[in-house]
Formats: sequence, C-alpha cells, structure tokens
Amino acid sequence: MKEAQFENTASLGAPQEVADSRWVVMKFGGSSVSSAENWQTIANLLKHRLEEGLQPLVVHSALQGVSDALEAVLTSAVNGDPSGVLEDIRAQHYDLAAALGLDGPSMLDDTLHELDQLVAGVRLVREVSARVRVRIMALGELMATRLGAAYLESQSLPVLWTDARDLLTSRSRSNRPTASNYLSATCDFGADEKLQKRLQAVGKIVLTQGFIARNKNGETVLLGRGGSDTSASYFAAKLQARRLEIWTDVPGMFTADPRFVP
Repeated sequence: MKEAQFENTASLGAPQEVADSRWVVMKFGGSSVSSAENWQTIANLLKHRLEEGLQPLVVHSALQGVSDALEAVLTSAVNGDPSGVLEDIRAQHYDLAAALGLDGPSMLDDTLHELDQLVAGVRLVREVSARVRVRIMALGELMATRLGAAYLESQSLPVLWTDARDLLTSRSRSNRPTASNYLSATCDFGADEKLQKRLQAVGKIVLTQGFIARNKNGETVLLGRGGSDTSASYFAAKLQARRLEIWTDVPGMFTADPRFVP
C-alpha cells in the first residue's frame, strides 16, 4: 500500500506550535470500519504514523448503515415492532467481531441490552423524546469503536479507547430549540492545553467516537448527522494537530452532488 506524501506543515504556513505537533487526527467513516479487510488497512496506516514519530487520535463512525437502522428502530418502536431491525443490528456487529477474531457477545451484549431497554421504553409510551433519541443514536458509535479498539490491540498496537463525551463539551444556545441542543450541538474548539497534556501522557493511539459529545449537565448530545467529520475537526483544533486526515474507502472525492453529476 502506497500513500501520497503529505506536505510539510510549516511550509504551508502553519503556526510553529502546529508545525511541531506530533498529533495527527485520523477520521474513518462507517464504510471504512465495516469490514475486516478495511481494518487491516487502518492498522497499517497507524503503524506508519507511529513509525513517523506521530501520535494518532482516531475518530470513527458507527458501522455502515447502523445510524439509519437505529432511526428505523425508533420509528418502528413508535408504530410497530422493531425486533427485526434490532436483530439485524446485533447480527451486523457480531459478524464483524467474528471476522476480526473478537468475541462480539462478551464485548457488546451490555450495550445491546441497554438498546433493548431504551427501545422498550419508547414502545411503552409510543413517543421519542430528544434525550432518548440521542442516547439510542449514540450507541452505534460506542459499539463500533469498542470493536475497533479491540482489533487494533490484537494487532499489537498500543490503543486507548476513550469516550468522546469525556473530551467534548457542547455549548447550549438559548436562542435555539431545546431539541437542537441535543440533536445538532456545537462544541468549543479552541486550543486546549489541558487536553493536550492529558492525552500526550497516555503515550498511546487514542481511539474515540465521532458524532457524540456531552453537555454541561452531563447528558449525551449529538453533533448532527455526518457529525464525525465535525468531531474530528474539533479534536484537531483542540490538540493543535499538525494535520487532520479524513479517510474514505473510495478513490478521490466528489465536488458536486453525485446524484446529478457523474
């Protein structure tokens, strides 16, 4: 596998503290973390970063399709029976765990049980509050990153799984609807020396979730759909990382809506 060469950060005009930073934030989307083959690629990329003397922070999404499936669970819980979709979510995670050589049930059953309990509450009252929606949607990232961290550890990589909600705090805006503060929150992103020192002392690859944060009351909030890129950008800014790498499993990038422009 060959990678393109990254430009020297200082030559691009970065401040000295950024140019000298050892931090590199790497974000992987749902399709990139949904197969054993892709996880082998991710492991190799991380080995290269460590060989370069860098300290990676990995941000990744829920498995491909899981966020949509969780939305479908909520709809089904209000209007019907979500058991089929719940079983599909369980099977998708178990299958990936098996492909990675991991014990899916022992790693994920507590979280899957929490999902079942939350969904049972929705079925009982036949409505979904913003707080409950957020708690359910966050479980996709939490389960996927548990598998990712365990796999990287099995590849002899030093990894610390970290809850993004302990790293990002949202800002409440009084002029926004309450639901928006839960479902499309924003966070501070100024340079954070305390966070830099805290994670630097770990001396390991930090692996965490996109999409989720915590408000000042300790409640889970979401950064909006597609929020993993936002999370990664927040982390890069707070750590004053030398670069943010947004990885995908397709060649190139779209510069227009692919539904209209080939």
